[in-house]
Amino acid sequence: MKIYGLKNCDTCRRALRALKAAGHDARLVDVRKDGLKGEELERFFIVFGQDLLNRRSTTWRKLSEDERKGNPVALMLAHPALMKRPLILEEGGLLTLGWGKDEQKHWGINDA
Repeated sequence: MKIYGLKNCDTCRRALRALKAAGHDARLVDVRKDGLKGEELERFFIVFGQDLLNRRSTTWRKLSEDERKGNPVALMLAHPALMKRPLILEEGGLLTLGWGKDEQKHWGINDA
């Protein structure tokens, strides 16, 4: 299981701890440090669409209006912190986005 996020993101760290405690073999892929492949990001965008783009981030607020109108996948490749996180990928290909009660319940986290 891969958790795409940022190593300094509290939510990503909480998700990683909870998933490991629930018995999942999870590892964090730091999208800023490790990067993302374009084809991975394209696939994620096909599944989640505009929801994948974190419009509440500091990075988004720093972009110009023209930059914001650009291709979302290209924007996230250039600025990985624009990707909403955590994005969790199971070996079977199942994806979830975020760390709300529904996602926690889906991954078998009892506190959800």
